[in-house]
Amino acid sequence: MTNSMHIGIAGAGLLGRLLAWRLARAGHAVQVFDAAAGPEPVFRSQAPEQGYVPTAAGFTAAGMLSPMAELDNAEPGVAALGWRSIALWRRIVAALPTPQPLLSVQGSLLLAHRGDAGAAQRVLDRLHAATMAPAWQRASPPELVQALDLAALRALEPSIAGPAQAWLLPGEGFIDTVAAMHALHADAAQAQWHWGQPVLAVDAGAGGGTLRLAGGRVLAFDAVIDVRGVGARGLAPSPLLGEGGGEGPAVVTERAPPAPTPTLPQRGREHPHPNPLPRAGEGADRRDAGAMGVRGVRGEVITLDCPGHGLTRPVRLLHPRHRVYIVPRSARQLIVGASEIESEDRSPVSLRTAVELMAAAHSVLPALAEARIERLDVNLRPALPDNNPRIDHAGRKLAINGLFRHGWLLAPALVEQALQQTGWALPMTAQTELA
Repeated sequence: MTNSMHIGIAGAGLLGRLLAWRLARAGHAVQVFDAAAGPEPVFRSQAPEQGYVPTAAGFTAAGMLSPMAELDNAEPGVAALGWRSIALWRRIVAALPTPQPLLSVQGSLLLAHRGDAGAAQRVLDRLHAATMAPAWQRASPPELVQALDLAALRALEPSIAGPAQAWLLPGEGFIDTVAAMHALHADAAQAQWHWGQPVLAVDAGAGGGTLRLAGGRVLAFDAVIDVRGVGARGLAPSPLLGEGGGEGPAVVTERAPPAPTPTLPQRGREHPHPNPLPRAGEGADRRDAGAMGVRGVRGEVITLDCPGHGLTRPVRLLHPRHRVYIVPRSARQLIVGASEIESEDRSPVSLRTAVELMAAAHSVLPALAEARIERLDVNLRPALPDNNPRIDHAGRKLAINGLFRHGWLLAPALVEQALQQTGWALPMTAQTELA
């Protein structure tokens, strides 16, 4: 473990809030900078057309925690990290003050209509093949997809009607993303949060790092972290320090007051799971995520108000064209998503997406006929060329990017791995850290 440091974080999305919460609890002085106007979400359908500043993609996501289901979209070694994240989410939520965000781990459901049996079987075959991979078997519990007949489905979820086939994925679940984002921010009150402060560059060397703000200020820290997601794209290596993004030589104009330096508790390092991600300096390309081409992938979701909907588990409809999920957020609120479009367009939700998602959801949950549309939201998922996440650590700079469609599923495990690499905090298995 290192002594207490003054750490600057670029980005106040899910990763930024998790890191600020963890590092502040570990005794570091933390400052967080973000382009958003404040800690609250501004959903696209409720935002002004003039002066709209997008808020974190973590607010838009439905919060499905589904390692098995994501094998259809992620490599086995990456998806398997989701099991670790589910265990960490239990610890994190338990450590947050009341009212704690909803975390439910009762399994999830895959559903298919009779005419889509072929498409469903192809998905199931891909899941089965992925579970044979060594990277999955080393890190995953022996949970298997369980076929359900209609009587068993009715017993689990009486409100579902219409699908002809169903499968239970034990151990999966969901988290209330908006409540969790609020709770992480509120419980890291000792961190300093700077809103309306976009970061243009994150630079570091052996002795410290800097954040270059849009207004021209350059702030110096003992260590810096870049978790800007799509905001980090296209940044070239800095001529000043050679690590991270930049647009020319930076001149440090301010140094924040030094943090006190008590010695943090010593503890043997724990390695609860293998690390399938490349580490800088160990054969990985040393360019950061921005230089490697992080891109935004458009996603659209719909929030519905439907009192008494009765759904208790997240469900996915296996369909030839769509990846449709329905996630209960409360006894009356549901999230329906999500489109996946290779575009960085942030304009409002399209008619086609809205019609197709809501029609598919209604075909599973008849009660949605009388649901009210509460809001429509659009955001960009940050993705790297291989659609896998990446951790880069060199000296006093840490960068995490490329979580793509797996943000809530992977974030705790990635944060844990990153802090193990840096030595800046004890593992989340240490009781002193989450007491």
